[in-house]
Amino acid sequence: MERKASTAAGLILATLCAGQFLMMLDSSVMNVSMATVAKDLDTTVTGIQTAITLYTLVMAAFMITGGKIGQIVGRSRAFAIGCVIYGAGSLTTALAPNLGILLLGWSCLEGLGAALILPSIVALVASNFGTDERSRAYGLVAAAAAVAVAVGPIVGGFFTTYLSWRYVFAGEVLVVIAILLFARRIEGGVAEKKVRLDLVGTALSAAGLGLIVFGILRSGTWGFVRPKPEGPEWLGLSPTIWLILAGGLVIWLFAAWENRLIARGGEPLVDPSILRTKVLRGGLTSFFFQYFLQGGLFFAMPLFLSIALGLSAIETGVRLLPLSFTLILAAAGIPKLFPHASPRRIVRLGFLAMFAGLVILIAGLQDGAGAGVTTWPMLLAGLGMGALASQLGAITVSSVPDEQSGAVGGLQNTVTNLGISIGTALTGAIVIAALSSSFLSGVEANPAVPDRVQAQAQTKLAGGVPFLSDAELETALGEAHVSPRATAAIVEENETSRLVGLRTALAVLAIFALVALFFTGQIPARPGGEGRPTGPEPAT
Repeated sequence: MERKASTAAGLILATLCAGQFLMMLDSSVMNVSMATVAKDLDTTVTGIQTAITLYTLVMAAFMITGGKIGQIVGRSRAFAIGCVIYGAGSLTTALAPNLGILLLGWSCLEGLGAALILPSIVALVASNFGTDERSRAYGLVAAAAAVAVAVGPIVGGFFTTYLSWRYVFAGEVLVVIAILLFARRIEGGVAEKKVRLDLVGTALSAAGLGLIVFGILRSGTWGFVRPKPEGPEWLGLSPTIWLILAGGLVIWLFAAWENRLIARGGEPLVDPSILRTKVLRGGLTSFFFQYFLQGGLFFAMPLFLSIALGLSAIETGVRLLPLSFTLILAAAGIPKLFPHASPRRIVRLGFLAMFAGLVILIAGLQDGAGAGVTTWPMLLAGLGMGALASQLGAITVSSVPDEQSGAVGGLQNTVTNLGISIGTALTGAIVIAALSSSFLSGVEANPAVPDRVQAQAQTKLAGGVPFLSDAELETALGEAHVSPRATAAIVEENETSRLVGLRTALAVLAIFALVALFFTGQIPARPGGEGRPTGPEPAT
């Protein structure tokens, strides 16, 4: 009987991990396939980037609502409905003849499906595993997401190069069918018939989160505060800052509406008072920092490997696999080998491991550095992410009663999406800013570069120097009729400046890894659900 129960639990966990894997696979696959997809659909790379942005936007905007729908219809049913919507989106994407259908299938349908699936996964782990098993279960679910990000370039590169990007989405349909077959074993609680969906709260939360995430995602093009040259400006500032401020205001209105609804005896989309729970706040904050660092690292590494070193998408993915290996090892191994270890200590060690990996990577990024410099940093970063993954999911869910696990799932996935978006945008902005400053000052001081070329560089690149490979830069300089001597000097300055940009961005990420340590005091020092509250802490 025990063996059967263990097998059933393993199948349930594998099903939930497969769902999490699918949700994170798409973006990493599409990132390496953008040029091919754009050509196939007779559109531009900008159009495909819009689809990627919209996918993230839809997910983030409706994540809290997805958690509430799970409470209304039942977690397992919400998971299944989300899979059906997601599968329909994948099929639509695989057959898409143009950008419009791609936006409908991938960005909208898959985004809405993910908004139902991800909060449900958090709640379903809570309802199918005891408190002593949750750390390992949440760790493996989080590991599945990180593995998807790491293997996405390999999968995307292989299918795009040898077959077609469409096979990736067709394959997702088959995986969704398999998930639905096994999902019948999952216990998801009963639907709460008396609960109604707060439509005003849904509109306010979607609008607020959508504005914030959209502003962050467009910051690389528009600038954070100061508008980029030839970019739009509102009242002298970049639209990004106005969108973020507007989103913050709408989120405040959302919280005010929810509190008013509770005071009138209504059913809120999410009860703001749960954020008064100290442990939950600590867990969500650590989630934000983890995915902020993860987003920045997964943005910076492909820049170095694929552009600076010229590796293919498949080779780039292989270089990221050491991170996946130690992440899975730590996520599954720490709860098994150290079940009574302090969650606070493990979380702190996780951030320290990520800090150490970033510092070693910064030290290794010198002139002439090859792909081998990433191996140890990736192993350490994966170890840190795995340590965090082994604790944070169980910490957040165990901080509130089980009936609120869906709401926690929505908040948790909203925070992780914000972390990834901000980490990616900030890292990109820092890389370009440091690259531009180093490159322009280097070209200006280089006697091999004629005054005419220096003046053109200062004028045309005032808005930022693009992160280009040596081959791309040589082609552009050849088309501009720059002399071979000046071309060689400019390419050399570009090589140095690329590394300066990457080192600067990674140094900022390392600082944030240390800052995260100061927010871990709210993580419990004892494991499990000891002292689990029956409701939020009283207001102070």
